[in-house]
Amino acid sequence: MPATPPQPLRNTRVLSLALNLPGPAALMRCARMGAECTKLEPPPAAGMPSADPMGIYSPPAYATLHEGVRVVHAHLKTPEGQAALHAELERTDVLITSFRPSALAKLGLAWEALQSKYPRLSLVRIVGAAGERAEEPGHDLTYLAEAGLVTGSEMPPTLYADMGGALMASEAVLQALLERAHTGSGVCIEVALADATAWLAHPHDWGLTTPEGDVGGAHAGYRIYPCADGRVAVAALEPHFAARLCAAAGLPADGHPQAMRATATHTAIAAFLQAQTRAQLDALAVAQDIPLHTLP
Repeated sequence: MPATPPQPLRNTRVLSLALNLPGPAALMRCARMGAECTKLEPPPAAGMPSADPMGIYSPPAYATLHEGVRVVHAHLKTPEGQAALHAELERTDVLITSFRPSALAKLGLAWEALQSKYPRLSLVRIVGAAGERAEEPGHDLTYLAEAGLVTGSEMPPTLYADMGGALMASEAVLQALLERAHTGSGVCIEVALADATAWLAHPHDWGLTTPEGDVGGAHAGYRIYPCADGRVAVAALEPHFAARLCAAAGLPADGHPQAMRATATHTAIAAFLQAQTRAQLDALAVAQDIPLHTLP
């Protein structure tokens, strides 16, 4: 593996007006791909660390997201702020936003206006939902709920829609630059957090992660089990891994998926793992080349 990762965005200038998480996370990825990244955000209110909500409810996250990013402060609703914005746009290859379309229009940043003034500039427009729904309010949790990824009343362990949208937005930056290389003109790409969530939800929609699916609990080699002093996440899905797990549990099964779905196999593997400590299972994983990870 090379010591220095590829820098496909070197000599590219990316400007972001996006606050909160998806836009800054996309900009962070662009910076790591070698882009010259600038974030334009309002000046913070008196006594506040940042005008970006992320800087208020998680300063460490804000700091990480903006490593290697030049941050400029300007009120976009003032003539001075507009002047600062357009000074940046004159030297920008891709603009990232996360405003609703109506708000962009009020700031003079509708795509048609940008394209006429800066024909080589591309716009990556992060919205909550695509098309006619772009004006609807929403957040990570509502998009996960819409996609069927919220179960029970427990909160999701991470912000899947926001981070998935950030990946799509950084991908859109690359798409825009590739398209401009062919046509000479910038393009507008809309990235919807609801669409990012729908993409992440495909395995669930296909039935892979439902209780009847092999990676949803039906396969005895792909489950979370209790062990003597904690839990163990077992991912022995392929037949050769499953066969090693069965051998360790004293089962004659050959790892065939049909055998791994049998109730008797589930019961025997659960009993074996319940009797093992985390240290014993960690050692077993190394000795027998079985994919598993123990947990408190």
